[in-house]
Amino acid sequence: MLLVVDKISTLVGKAFSWLIIALMLMVVVEVFKRYALNAPTAWIFDASNMLYGTLFMMCGAYTLSQNGHVRGDFFYGSASARTQASLDVVLYILFFIPGVIALTWAGWSYASDSWLIREQTFNADPLPLYPFKAIIPLAGFIVLLQGVAEIVRCVICIKTGQWPERLKDANEIDVVEQQLSNSIYVDESAKKDAIARAKTIDEEAHQRGSMASALGGNKR
Repeated sequence: MLLVVDKISTLVGKAFSWLIIALMLMVVVEVFKRYALNAPTAWIFDASNMLYGTLFMMCGAYTLSQNGHVRGDFFYGSASARTQASLDVVLYILFFIPGVIALTWAGWSYASDSWLIREQTFNADPLPLYPFKAIIPLAGFIVLLQGVAEIVRCVICIKTGQWPERLKDANEIDVVEQQLSNSIYVDESAKKDAIARAKTIDEEAHQRGSMASALGGNKR
């Protein structure tokens, strides 16, 4: 069940990540029009804000599923798995869940009012604003779903002493191997040697992580 939620968050995050391509192209075209053709677009600022806001909100659950959000790690990294899980579950219940529920509820009201009046931006060429505001409760719901999955992970870790498996995205070793395999500037023997060394380093890091989790789980 946890991996199903991870997969939903991953699919949503990857689907909306394509907005960064659209945003980049839009900015490049606008810079060319503004400075080369002296023909700026009135709605470009609002459009770029809406695209970036949508990208930011809809990729939040994916980042959470990959344990990628920044945390103030003063003692967390050296703590046992049970201590980490205990701290996480308290913070999720006290701050995360109430905050995301408030965001989703307020976002729903905010988006409903915007849809009722067909709200638009305020510029010479107005853009519809209500579809963008509808993203707020949708993103809140998906982040809330992933947050509940993270709480379940914490509870399992507290009971077993080990973190449950996550749905793995592309590993660094996969990226290295793909880049080396497609390179025309590195001979075959050098490719194989570099890939073997990268795999060895990745396996050693994985073993150290597993050992740390096991040792942390045995601490009482």
